[in-house]
Amino acid sequence: MIVEDLIYLSLLLFSMGFGVYYRTIENPDSKKKIGALVGFFIVFIVSGFHSLHVLISTFVNACIILYTDKRKCHIYSFLFSFLYLFFFRTTIYFGIPYPPSHTNLIQMMLTLKIIGIAFEVNASFVSKKKKDTANKTEEERLQDELCNIDVQFLDVFYYIYNYCGVLTGPYFRYRTFLDHLYKPYHEYDDYKTAMLKILYLVPLLGGIHVFTNYYWPISYVLTEEFESRSFLYRYWYIWPSFLIFRTRIYLGLILTEMVCIMGGLGVYPVLSKPRSGHGPTENFKTLKELTKPEDLKNIEYNYETIRCVNPYESDFTPTMREAMKHWNITIQYWLATYIYKRFPFKKLRTEVTMFMSAVWHGVYMGYYVCIATVPFALLYEDVWVKLLLKDNSGLPLKLSKLLLLFLKMQMFSYQATAFVLLEVRKIYNYYNSVYHCVPILYIGLYFLGKYLLKQKRLKEIKSGQEYDIGEEQVKPKVS
Repeated sequence: MIVEDLIYLSLLLFSMGFGVYYRTIENPDSKKKIGALVGFFIVFIVSGFHSLHVLISTFVNACIILYTDKRKCHIYSFLFSFLYLFFFRTTIYFGIPYPPSHTNLIQMMLTLKIIGIAFEVNASFVSKKKKDTANKTEEERLQDELCNIDVQFLDVFYYIYNYCGVLTGPYFRYRTFLDHLYKPYHEYDDYKTAMLKILYLVPLLGGIHVFTNYYWPISYVLTEEFESRSFLYRYWYIWPSFLIFRTRIYLGLILTEMVCIMGGLGVYPVLSKPRSGHGPTENFKTLKELTKPEDLKNIEYNYETIRCVNPYESDFTPTMREAMKHWNITIQYWLATYIYKRFPFKKLRTEVTMFMSAVWHGVYMGYYVCIATVPFALLYEDVWVKLLLKDNSGLPLKLSKLLLLFLKMQMFSYQATAFVLLEVRKIYNYYNSVYHCVPILYIGLYFLGKYLLKQKRLKEIKSGQEYDIGEEQVKPKVS
């Protein structure tokens, strides 16, 4: 594992260094070819002959996107990509050696990007077919123009294999990829300052990760000695385990951000209010008019489009709902855009989205135990947010937030243990060793919260106040 980590880190450092040259390439055609060539080199270094998986997936999807009905190409691409991802992770049952772990990361990112470009092609086709634009504002029409993309066969390969994000992300749209080729923003951005804003986190998180992993390695959970420790120690162990897990993830996400920053991919004027994963969201007219060097020099830029993580908000925001918005942000954007918002049954959107996230991560049961249980944890949390945060202020509000923060981190830590242990036997043995205390506690808190919330509402009725139950407004009867 140490060797794989060293290779991974070396390739990320190489990608950062290469970015110094890459951002100086002026010809878009040369730039996309060189970026893809370097990306292919990275894929081959970590994958060897398993690189064929990436080639096959890209080739078949390129054919789907270009040669099938544009009204349904995104559906075909979605189905094929996830079916191939499942095959990719079960090749051993077909007599094909299992791919290296970093090839799995490459295939995961490929799945998101290739499905994303299929959705963009579909959106472009639908936009062009719409003839009635009379009721749209100029901003809306300009936004529609940004949806219109012309994709050629090799363009799919250039996008998928570009060295920025080929290894572990971030996810960025094909539109963002085109902008980094044809827009001059990277010539005027202050990328050194952007790097310094997150660079300090690397030694900090790296030091915490090494220290914690040295004294409390997750492998200790699987030993007989661990089973002989006290209950409190076995229960407490989820906290350093989660710290190891999330510092590792944070480091990987921050380093991938730095690769994009050095390469000038994902930079936009601040005035366009770019959103992580998506890109510009406002002031499209002003953005279109920004062509003169003197204008481009005098505006502020940021890399919010490729921002992957906000460690502080992820760790210290009091609720799970809010914390998840700051963790692997570009992937959250993809899940929200292409699954959550498009799933037809609103009541099941969260459950389906989390399930697909687990499927995307892998076939191990640990992913499903961790990710697919999030909707159930949110049920408990929503009740206590109403109880503790809705009407409180001052010191009681601060104490309530601290309590919710503790409960949030405890649940995340418990779930992350399954994500790390992966196998059913290992997960079951550990959860047995702590008597499944966390889910039992949270189930109890859920029913207690429901009872207290009901009592609170009854009290409000008696005092003549309005209150909400679901979507209904209930008012006291007037005699």
